[in-house]
Amino acid sequence: MNGVIPLNKEIGMTSSDYVYKLRKVLHTKKIGHTGTLDPLVDGVLPICVGQATKLVNRLTGSPKEYEGEITLGRSTTTEDREGETVKEVSLAEPFSNDALEANFKKMIGDLTQIPPMYSAVRVNGKKLYEYARAGIEVERPERHIHIYDFYMMGEPEFDAETGKQKLRFHVKCSKGTYVRTLAVEYGELLGVPSFMSKLTRTESAGFSIEETYKLADIEKMMAEDNHGFLRSTDEVLSDMQAHELTDEEWEVRVLHGGFLDLVGYNEDDMMRVTRNHVTKAIYKFNDERQLWIPETMLLNND
Repeated sequence: MNGVIPLNKEIGMTSSDYVYKLRKVLHTKKIGHTGTLDPLVDGVLPICVGQATKLVNRLTGSPKEYEGEITLGRSTTTEDREGETVKEVSLAEPFSNDALEANFKKMIGDLTQIPPMYSAVRVNGKKLYEYARAGIEVERPERHIHIYDFYMMGEPEFDAETGKQKLRFHVKCSKGTYVRTLAVEYGELLGVPSFMSKLTRTESAGFSIEETYKLADIEKMMAEDNHGFLRSTDEVLSDMQAHELTDEEWEVRVLHGGFLDLVGYNEDDMMRVTRNHVTKAIYKFNDERQLWIPETMLLNND
């Protein structure tokens, strides 16, 4: 079994939980996920199976899209609704839509983030959340990220009794972005504490949430010997230029990790090489050699 499952992760389970469960359901150990989602976050989590596990880093590096909710007037230790209150204020009146929309626009572009203490980033061999649970504050490495789009969805809600304002948002961001930290930074720009109260990943690695399958769906389909939930490597890499190999190129060169002398392709982009229209490797152009050299071998892909 080789390919990518567009999984719909549900709230309450970790990304690793799904890998563990799917190994049992699919009867294979060769499974990997393409980017951790916190237990309180749901949505698109592409799962690589078999030969496609070699694509994990490639798929993890693609931009991701989310829809969520920011609550203004309170901040928490974990930057989401699970944490303990750090600071709380009662807003006397709601921020205007113009002020909120202008604030979103300020955050589009290149940003530098400090990962939250409650995260899986490793410092000196330990995950940050391990330090946080022990009450230890450590210096955290900066992350350079890019926000492609960030805007408000619908009308914000203001609760005059609690003095809290909630607003829904959509964001498209680069790999490594902590959206809950974005929610905190959003409040800081307005001069109030804030946290991320809801989050759903709506797109990742080219898969939208409408294309996803829940674990229960996959279990049912497997019981019926239906693998319709699996997307082939060729589907996943369909946007990449392709070259159909000749017998000589396949048997003499690619099978042995050899170079290819090809013309007529975009040398700035990766290229997948196919055998009977099935991807067998990903090649990149080497300027020094003026040849295409192997980047990722997928010889057993079918």
